[in-house]
Formats: sequence, structure tokens, C-alpha cells
Amino acid sequence: ITEGIPKQVTVHFCKQCERYLQPPGTWIQCALESRELLALCLKKIKASLSRVRLIDAGFIWTEPHSKRLKLKLTVQKEVINGAVLQQIFVVEYMVQSQMCEDCHRIEAKDFWKAVVQVRQKTLHKKTFYYLEQLILKHRLHQNTLRIKEIHDGLDFYYSSKQHAQKMVDFLQCTVPARSKSSQRLISHDIHSNVYNYKSTFSVEIVPICKDNVVCLSPKLAQSLGNMSQICVCIRVTSTVHLIDPSTLQITEIDSNTYWRHPFNSLFHPKQLEEFIVMDINRVQEKRKGAGAGARSNKHTLAEAWVRKTSELNMDHQYFCNTHLGHILNPGDLVLGFDLANCNLNDEFANKMNPHHIPDVVLIKKSYDRSKRQRRRNWKLKELERDREGMDTDDERQYQDFLEDLEEDEAIRKNVNIYRNAEVPVESDTDDDGPPRISLAEMLEDLHISQDATGGEGASM
Repeated sequence: ITEGIPKQVTVHFCKQCERYLQPPGTWIQCALESRELLALCLKKIKASLSRVRLIDAGFIWTEPHSKRLKLKLTVQKEVINGAVLQQIFVVEYMVQSQMCEDCHRIEAKDFWKAVVQVRQKTLHKKTFYYLEQLILKHRLHQNTLRIKEIHDGLDFYYSSKQHAQKMVDFLQCTVPARSKSSQRLISHDIHSNVYNYKSTFSVEIVPICKDNVVCLSPKLAQSLGNMSQICVCIRVTSTVHLIDPSTLQITEIDSNTYWRHPFNSLFHPKQLEEFIVMDINRVQEKRKGAGAGARSNKHTLAEAWVRKTSELNMDHQYFCNTHLGHILNPGDLVLGFDLANCNLNDEFANKMNPHHIPDVVLIKKSYDRSKRQRRRNWKLKELERDREGMDTDDERQYQDFLEDLEEDEAIRKNVNIYRNAEVPVESDTDDDGPPRISLAEMLEDLHISQDATGGEGASM
């Protein structure tokens, strides 16, 4: 009764993405001996099984690397005078390798249907390093054909427009940005009316990074609760977080507000100068002005007298209000910007009353960088990408980003941090040194050795 049913059949398997071909053109993911694979195998002989009644089907175990699948089938068929015959037989499936279309495109590298161009017009790449960690955590790099790094951004290439659109939506949720799209006609079949387009998505990230000093427009500062126009950016997430160092007033600016009232950074990070704290006086709660917004609970307002480390032989001190009263003590080194002796080239700053511009804006406490690097017992993963050429400044900027992670717990929650086994574990109770990441916040990095099972008789 099994006459006419093929005993040897071929199935196609893509080695790159580990999917099986379900004719005519669908590729599906199936585990060995799964229900999905059983259904796919039965569909291959569906036509010849129509003359008999299928009772049971199951896999016979085969070596996973043998390129063979064996199916044990039980069928019934009515023969002469209503007698029913039952027969058990085996169908052998040979697994042939065939590359699927998606993997072909990935191999070709230049074959892409959509590109997402992410740009930020700043000298510092802090926001890109943060974005890279978010992409890795949410595994959004899996659908990319290629990632290319250029001097002011990243290009993500995709095989379909939907994947690119998903990336754009993710970027707009995680960083303050605006986007626009365009498409170019590649080919057009007049007979079947099929159009082939290449789509380009341009995403521009707000050009403000952490630790930038900014000058807001008078209208924007007033609408945010009568803040001072000179503010410090303490964090960039899906919004830009600003703090007024003279009152501790905080605010968040989303991308829509920013593009309506754009402002620029007054300095770039290379202009940071080192000051020494001569005296510091913590200020008790200041009276709120009319219409003032929320204040930061994590910072302490203080009045500080500082002197530049490059001018220690001179007797000139600078007075300033700072939001770093909780971590600064007399004798500490602190990085900041000198507004008293600089030429501010900014349309809003030039129109401000000179008495409202502080002499110095302190940004962050300064620690010994080489000591921090030696004690850093954690690491981050990186995206695989094509680089046009490494800038010598990139390593310094990456170290800045790592230090920001150590200092800011809010950003750290969005990043996967891995334990670095090469650096010995020290106690987390060292209060004098720079801030550090506790072992509880680190993940173990998974390493699979070549021979995971060990020798014969070894414990698993």
C-alpha cells in the first residue's frame, strides 16, 4: 500500500541563518525533531499520501551532523472486500545546503534596500557611545547588513525598508532627534508594475552632549520656570537634562522644544580647565523665584572660591555658584570652563547682561585617569562596524564615556556592563577614590570553549 510514496526526499537548509526552505519561497526556523520540522517534512510528500490514511508520524534519531532526517510513518488503506491493511515504513530526508536570499544580500554587502544615516554635529561622540550600548542591549543590530562609521555619525544598511523604519522609531524613542526620509527609483517593470526603490532615512541628533555648557534663549529660559540662561547639561537620554548651577533648578528639553528654540554648546570638551577649590561654603535652601520649576535632590548648592592650577603663582581667585557641593571639598581638583577670560561667540550670550554671566562654571570633579583605568574591572561590548580611520581623539572620548558611566547611575541602568575577569576584584568600600561600579551591577560575559564537555569521564 506504500507504492508510489517516495522513500527518499530532499530538504534545503541555509547554514548561515539555520532555516529550512518551505516551498515555494518561505524560509522558516525549525529545531531538530520539532513539530514545525515534522510538518515541513510531511508537506514534502503530501500529494503521494493522499491515496492512504496517515495514522502516525515521528522522527527516528539520527546524528545531528549526518545531513539526514528519518521519519517513521504508519499508514492504512482499504483493500479487497473492506479489509484494511496497515503498514509502517521509513522515509529518509537528505538535507542539502542552499543559501537563502537574505544571507545572499548580507554576503554581497553592497546589496541594500534602505540606509539609516545617523548624524550629530558635535566634536564629542558621547551620545554615539551611549546609543551603541542601547542598540546592543536591545539587539537591534541583528537585521543590519553592514554598519559603517564615518567622522560625524553611523550608517546602518538594511535589506528591507521595514527594518530601517524600526531603527528610526527606536532612535527617536531613545535620543532627542529629528528624521526625514527620501527614496530613489532603481528599476521599474512596466509589465507587472513592480517598482524597486532604495530608501534613505536621515536622523539628526540634537548637538548637545553631557557636560556641555549651554546658553538658552531668554524666551525658552523664561518658559522653563525663569531659569538662568547659562545651564549645564547633566545627561542626554530621550531628552536633554539641564541644571541651573546657581539655583539647582532642573528641566528636560525634548527634541520638539529644541528644534523650535535651538541653542548651542558654548565650549567644546577640549577647553575644560583644571581648577583647585580654595574654599567652599554649602548654601542652605534658596528661596524660589516666581514660577520656578523643580530642583535637583541629588546635587547640593554651594558657593566656591577656586583658582586655576595653571595660575597658582598668581593671587587671583574666582568666585562661583556650583551644583557640586555634595562632592567638593577644599583642596579638590575640579574641571570647569572659564567664562570671565573667554570670548563667547554665541548670539544669546552676547546679548546677556554681563553681571548675569558667571565667571566660572564647574562641571565635574577631577580624578587621576590612569589610576581609574587600572582599577576598572568591567568592560563593554562594541558593534562590529567598518571604520574609515580611527581618530587619535577617539580613545580619549571613549574613556570619558566610561567615566560618565561610573559617575551616573541613571545612564548605567540602560547599559549592559560585563565583568572583566583579567582585572582583580577590589573591595567596593574605598570612599576616597573615584566613583566605581559595584559587582552587583555587572553581568558575567559568556565564553564557550572549543571543547565544552571536557575529556572522557570528566564532570559536566
